[in-house]
Amino acid sequence: MENLRVVHKCACLEYFVSKQSSNMFLFLCAQLASLEVRVVKIIEKNLRQGFVKVVPDSPDDLWHLYNVIYKSDEVYAYSSRAIKSDTETSRPKSAERVSAFMGVKVESVSWDKFLGRLRVHGLICHAPDIIPTGAHHTLSISLDKPVTIVKTEWPSHLLGRLEKASQTEKPMLIISIDDEGFAIAETKQYGYETRVEQRMRLPGKHEADKRVEATKAYFRLALTSLEKLWTANHNPIVIIGAGYVKTDFVRYLNEEAPEISKCVADIKSVNNGGTAGIDEALRSGVLLKASHKLRFLDEIEVIEEVMKRLGKGEGTVTYGLDAVENAVNLGAVEKLVIADTAIRDADEAHRLKLEGLMREAERRRANVTVISTEHEAGAKLLSLGGIAALLRFPLYQSDTSQRA
Repeated sequence: MENLRVVHKCACLEYFVSKQSSNMFLFLCAQLASLEVRVVKIIEKNLRQGFVKVVPDSPDDLWHLYNVIYKSDEVYAYSSRAIKSDTETSRPKSAERVSAFMGVKVESVSWDKFLGRLRVHGLICHAPDIIPTGAHHTLSISLDKPVTIVKTEWPSHLLGRLEKASQTEKPMLIISIDDEGFAIAETKQYGYETRVEQRMRLPGKHEADKRVEATKAYFRLALTSLEKLWTANHNPIVIIGAGYVKTDFVRYLNEEAPEISKCVADIKSVNNGGTAGIDEALRSGVLLKASHKLRFLDEIEVIEEVMKRLGKGEGTVTYGLDAVENAVNLGAVEKLVIADTAIRDADEAHRLKLEGLMREAERRRANVTVISTEHEAGAKLLSLGGIAALLRFPLYQSDTSQRA
């Protein structure tokens, strides 16, 4: 199928060249380039040799790599390092920065979601002769630059994460609005990021004239903020809010910005405005129709199911390492959920135990999900010890009452 698409593209290009439509030819080249640039992130994979080579092209990808790279892995990428020189032609002990392909044995990984920066620190295990191996070094993983990760074994959940990261999706814009302010958020693989938040109070109903003018100015500000974010990628939009203000804003959007209004995927009512409204919408599942493919909404949905069953005292849920391990061994687990930090921050022995538990759960046909702790659902899971399971059938109280 891929070959057929390539042939079709080439035929199109040949046609436009033959017609001497140079402007259209250049336009088509640009369009094809934009289509290709984000298609392949995993550029090489050899599990026998234990390596996967990827090219991150968005901050979300860096977050995925942050959750994939563990202590004791080896990571290879181009980097630079200051090398002291003490030759006759240089100042004594002057430093020269050298760029080279280097590898480190990982000791720690840090990710800054605000700066979009991933740093991998460890001991140099591969470098040109000019750079001493065994020294400490930090690789700064950059967008659009290849990075190779080597593991002694690749768990299926990590390979699955990388495979999902290779599937490009437009982030969704959520605007939450009421008569006390609005917030606009952009969905991310790890949750959502608030891009704009504005608090203000409209005049009351007894000041009708002032309220009408203030509302127009308020909607104009909200639309301007939304338009700035929407223009770059024409993202799908979901509008949520309390009361009639949300409905009035939708009407205003239809009249003042019909192109943007065409991208509105859904309109939902919530009890709160601002970021509290966004949290409520995610928690209650009202956004699932518009964004059913987004990873973190699936995570929220399964954690809400865990909390609901616990609240009702149902026997088809358990949490804590000992209780979950017991349920896995009995073949009772339907869905196993583990917090990302429970794996990433664990020592090697504990991490290997968790990964063994995940493999056993998958072998017994359970669905396994690693939950991001960057959003509310992950925090709830951490409060349960970082691991929980939805069960196919209830276990005896003595089984489900075990807690790590």
